[in-house]
Amino acid sequence: MGFRLPGVLAKQILLRRSSTSMDVPKGFLAIYVGSETQKKRFVVPVSYLKHPSFQDLLSKSEEEFGYDHPMGGLTIPCTEDIFMDVTSRLSIL
Repeated sequence: MGFRLPGVLAKQILLRRSSTSMDVPKGFLAIYVGSETQKKRFVVPVSYLKHPSFQDLLSKSEEEFGYDHPMGGLTIPCTEDIFMDVTSRLSIL
């Protein structure tokens, strides 16, 4: 089951991160991945938001956090291995 992130919300997330941190290039998004105690930050292309496999990860995030993310950026509650597997498949598309 996929999760559609409205374009306006995607832009708000990107603008909020890029306005507070200059190390996220235009067209990219900071994502926090991992457990409650240990999160790792990744910067991914915004184009990943439209892919069904990435939308599944976003759905998990919505279920756990809603749209109030404790790290100030988008937090995805999965293991780093799962995230790397999904994003590595997207990077070859």
